[in-house]
Amino acid sequence: MPGLPRARGASATSAGVGELLAAKRRLTLFRGGETRALAVLAAVVAADQLSKRAVEHSIPAGDERKLLPGIDLVNTRNRGVAFGFLPGSHVWVTILIALALGGLLVYFARHRTSPWIWLPTGMLLGGAIGNIIDRAREGSVTDFIKLPLGWPPFNLADAAITLGVVLFVLLLDHWRQRER
Repeated sequence: MPGLPRARGASATSAGVGELLAAKRRLTLFRGGETRALAVLAAVVAADQLSKRAVEHSIPAGDERKLLPGIDLVNTRNRGVAFGFLPGSHVWVTILIALALGGLLVYFARHRTSPWIWLPTGMLLGGAIGNIIDRAREGSVTDFIKLPLGWPPFNLADAAITLGVVLFVLLLDHWRQRER
C-alpha cells in the first residue's frame, strides 16, 4: 500500500515490537501514581490560586463577608506557614517548607507503588506550591476562610496540606496494621 512503511526482515519486526513496548510503557505511566499525584497537585494549585484571586477581587483587604452560618470569607495576608504559624520568619519558613517537601518527595519516590500514596502526596505538594506562588509573587499568602471560635483564617492550600497530612498518617497507620 502506498504511504505505509514495509517491514524488512527480523530487524524491522523487532523494531516494531520495541516501539509497541515503548508505547505500552508510556500508557502505563499515565495510570501510575506519579501521574495521579501530578493531577491532584494541579487541581489543588488551580483551585487555590483561582479562589485567592476571586477573594482578592471581590472582598476589600480586611473586610469580612458571611458565607454560611459560622463560616465567613475574609481577605487577610499571612506571612507565616499554615494557619499563621511562624509569622515573619521568612528564612525559617522557606527552610521548613524545603525540608518538608524534600522529605515528602524522597518518601514518595521510595513508596510510589504503595496504594493511595499519590493522593496525600499530590495534596501536600499542591498546597505547598499554591502558597509558594503567593510568597514569590507578594511576600505573603492570601487567607480567606474564617471559622468560629478564634480559628485563624486559612485558604484552600492550607486545607489541602492539612488533609494531606491526615491522609498520609492514616495510610501509614493502615500499612503498619496490615504488617502485624
